[in-house]
Amino acid sequence: MERKNIRLEELDINKRIITHLQAQGISELFPPQASAFKTDVLNGKNLVLAIPTSSGKTLVAEICMLKAILDGRGKALYLVPLKSLAREKYAEFKKYESLGITTSMSVGDYDSPGKSLHDADIVIVTTERADSLVRHKVEWLNDVGIVVADEVHLINDQKRGPTLEMVLAKLTQIVKDIQIVALSATISNANQIAEWLDAELVRDTWRPVPLSEGVYLDGKISFYRDGKNTQRRINRTRRDELADVVCDTLDEDGQVLVFVSSRRSTIAVAKKLAPFLRRYISDEAMRQLSKGATKIGGAPSAPEASKILARLIANGAAFHHAGLDNKERALVEDYFKENLLKVIVATPTLAAGVNLPSRRVIVRDYRRYEPERGSYPIPILEYKQMAGRAGRPKYDEYGEAVLIARTEPEQDFLIDNYTLSEPEEITSKLASPRAVRAHLLASVAAEMTRNREEIDSLIAGTFFSHQFDQWEINQHVSSALGFLEEGSLIETSTDGSYTATPLGKRTSELYIDPYTAILLRDVLSETDDHNIIGILHLICHTPDQPLTYVTKSEAEEYEVTVDDYLDKLMIEPPIEESPRAYSDFLAQIKTATLLQDWISEKTEKDITERYNVGMGDVHRFVQSAEWLTYAASEISRIINATSHIHFLHNLRSRLRYGVRSDILELVDLKGVGRVRGRMLHSHNLVNLPDLYKVPIEELARIPTIGTSIAESIKKQLGFDIKLTDTETEDLIDDDDSIDSMQTLLEDFGA
Repeated sequence: MERKNIRLEELDINKRIITHLQAQGISELFPPQASAFKTDVLNGKNLVLAIPTSSGKTLVAEICMLKAILDGRGKALYLVPLKSLAREKYAEFKKYESLGITTSMSVGDYDSPGKSLHDADIVIVTTERADSLVRHKVEWLNDVGIVVADEVHLINDQKRGPTLEMVLAKLTQIVKDIQIVALSATISNANQIAEWLDAELVRDTWRPVPLSEGVYLDGKISFYRDGKNTQRRINRTRRDELADVVCDTLDEDGQVLVFVSSRRSTIAVAKKLAPFLRRYISDEAMRQLSKGATKIGGAPSAPEASKILARLIANGAAFHHAGLDNKERALVEDYFKENLLKVIVATPTLAAGVNLPSRRVIVRDYRRYEPERGSYPIPILEYKQMAGRAGRPKYDEYGEAVLIARTEPEQDFLIDNYTLSEPEEITSKLASPRAVRAHLLASVAAEMTRNREEIDSLIAGTFFSHQFDQWEINQHVSSALGFLEEGSLIETSTDGSYTATPLGKRTSELYIDPYTAILLRDVLSETDDHNIIGILHLICHTPDQPLTYVTKSEAEEYEVTVDDYLDKLMIEPPIEESPRAYSDFLAQIKTATLLQDWISEKTEKDITERYNVGMGDVHRFVQSAEWLTYAASEISRIINATSHIHFLHNLRSRLRYGVRSDILELVDLKGVGRVRGRMLHSHNLVNLPDLYKVPIEELARIPTIGTSIAESIKKQLGFDIKLTDTETEDLIDDDDSIDSMQTLLEDFGA
């Protein structure tokens, strides 16, 4: 039976909210939204809303936030798992400025108390940033009346899950009567999440665009929906079956997302599909695509991967994975949203990222390979996340998710295990030594917990406590406290109370693993000597630094590198009888040499090709290494290892800009990055006094500088030169440096 939508004006909310939303074209609520508002969520009751993608979760959260703010119950804190989602929500929520409601976003500096967020009504943060704000005991958190946890099912994620549940547990303890609205995809045990949060549960499978899930085999797709099996024949007119399945959708003016298991496959498949797309793209769209392609791959020094992406974009296709840099990823996503790109071939990370629906989602690869695990089927929940991208609201009357089978037994397997199966139950991932020790140190350092009783009370508020036996919880907590005490990060007094040592407190504020702090302390306190590769490898030896992968064919090369650097390393290689440890050590060496090439001003093209990585990876490695170098300098200060501090400060700046020491003064200017800085230096402009004295006309004639950059440099040096807002934006866009490492990347893992 079809359910009736309800009118917006039927809600018990401020009329200004209703008028504003009506002006945005929203007059009726979807059935799941109506169900949500039949609970007491508008009166401050907690809610878990578990409904499919595009079913209106965010609007429910927005209305709840607006009501809480306008009713005077406090400000709203909106938690997201990824920086890309934070930026997307920030752009969305800015529309409420006309109601006098201000929005701020913070995804960056974990050592900052976030004072700029104090006056905002809606604060959008990543979960990790929210955790850092709690650690800094930010006063304005007491003014939060409602917290929205977007994608709360990511509690199941090994990396982000523990932080998400600890943040919710801490906020519940810190802020009296705080309201929690948790948004989730449809999961099997949403009721457990609701019980944990003492929340009402609204669970629904309704979608504004109906979804059919099917499996392709031998020229036909068998769809399964509402207990019915229907078939769609695919015209086999091309040499490639996947191209036929893709073009079947393009023939009806749809768009397609193709999910594959590896970065290499995204490129290979996009190349295969590109020749078939020209007939679906207008001449005007081709001109726009060509312009975008030039932006990405037009420079002679552009990495080969960027040039390949540019050629594909010019033909209406693209690939998408975590190796792309920010500009590449944003352009691909924007062109797809504008229907300029017809096909994106992506790794599954896209499914957990920005809102990017398509008419048809094709899951070519349902198996994943990992070196230590081999090949294995992906979880059902991950498949459902990808499938949920099918169906463009306002454009499509239906959406289709299609798995590719090669044999009849495989088709049966896919039908039974994916299309007709419920997602797995999600479980707490807090039961890991690394997660528990980090979060317990944070709670002690912030004086949130002062003894074992208070620690047990905090843990009792987690999903971990809701799912695990008490004896197992006690074991994890006791082990973590023992680790922290043995590492001198906390101290226990005679009455059994805990206090953080100066090193423990700073470790928590710096948002690094306690093991990292202990390692840096022990190594840096043992010697006054240091060198670049030794420090870079030390940074890469910490559990906080992401690493590139060493293939079997590269292993011998990096074994030689270890021998070459042996007298410079601050960490000795592990014994070769431990293959896993030695393999990790080689990966650390490879990443350290990559970072050394970065600060030696090797080109992006050289770095990406030598190390077989994308610029997105390079930025991620650099961002983390810069932060850990800063952390090392802070730890050196605390342990009085002062001989390292100046060296570490210099290295941190070099990592930020990717330069040698002689142009650090130049690249500190806005709009002057590694390329322009080196160009200025080669023209004997080696410091700020030189730039001050050189005539602006002469400065502008230097290659890569030009009039706009020259005027900006002079203005920064104190000259009275007015720049328009557009010119200022152009300077930022054209900058060839990494000026703000904290905002460049998302924490993608794939």
